[in-house]
Amino acid sequence: MDDALCPAFMAARTEELRHRVKPKRFAHIMGVADTAERLAQVYGADVRKARLAGLLHDWDKGYRDDEIRQRARDLGVDALVGEQVMESMPEVLHGPTAAAALAREFPQIPADVIQAIRWHTTASLDMTDLDKIVYIADALEPSRTSAEAEELRALIGRVPLDELYHRVYRSWTIALISADRALHPATIDIWNAMVAGISDTEKGTSA
Repeated sequence: MDDALCPAFMAARTEELRHRVKPKRFAHIMGVADTAERLAQVYGADVRKARLAGLLHDWDKGYRDDEIRQRARDLGVDALVGEQVMESMPEVLHGPTAAAALAREFPQIPADVIQAIRWHTTASLDMTDLDKIVYIADALEPSRTSAEAEELRALIGRVPLDELYHRVYRSWTIALISADRALHPATIDIWNAMVAGISDTEKGTSA
């Protein structure tokens, strides 16, 4: 069994992905892997874990809505995400389904890598640095060419990881609202906790 962090394992999964998703998606995936690696280098996280999580984050992105719902049921993910997400937000299911499928097929993948894949679509209340890196990398990889993405990319290394994550999360949430898209049930709780954490940090600085 190959070590999941070794070059041979990553090369094998890269070839699988090349046939698993469309070329545009594959280019995005490689951009996320590169960006996650760069973020890990800048912010002192495990570079190999960041690259592997970035590489595998869209493992299940090739499924259509009905297919990803069925995959969620087959993997037991439906009970974890809830009926509202299953029915109205199939676009976020590929995170938890990929995490479940990869953990089952490749038990050598570290648990924190699986977790980062799990949370890259919705985030969570208790994001680790690796979780945040993959979430940010998904938003800021090079094919994201909006002016706001460029501005956020320019902050890499200039602001702390938590601040960059906050700004990216805010940007994506505003984009969903602007597009009249439904918000994940946990979004408000995550946002409120994030803002409370920033307030507590500011109070500590001014004390």
